[in-house]
Amino acid sequence: MKKVFAALHLLLIFLWAIIISGIDTLRVILRHSMGQPLPPARFVTLPFAPMSEMGASLLASMITLTPGTTTIDIDMEQHQMLLHVLDASDVQAVIESVHQTFEPDLITLFGDKA
Repeated sequence: MKKVFAALHLLLIFLWAIIISGIDTLRVILRHSMGQPLPPARFVTLPFAPMSEMGASLLASMITLTPGTTTIDIDMEQHQMLLHVLDASDVQAVIESVHQTFEPDLITLFGDKA
């Protein structure tokens, strides 16, 4: 039953993340269209918790489907992902957001002890 709740919770927070990230991406686009400079974009290494390949693949997909971020590569041995982040003005906040938003439920569903 714990996995069912984790899956439902993950779906809800993922949908919420899509909405919030979409709004943030729209802000970047609108500000740039009004003459403001674009925020710095860059590649970011994201460490992730030990989980199955299925869990890591799902995390990477969720990150990519969230506007403003794209997963470029997954390193299962090092438990790291290479991301492209549209607004990298606060990289640590991006990393913490992924850890706090998606990882807990993914660990419940796909962690080493799942």
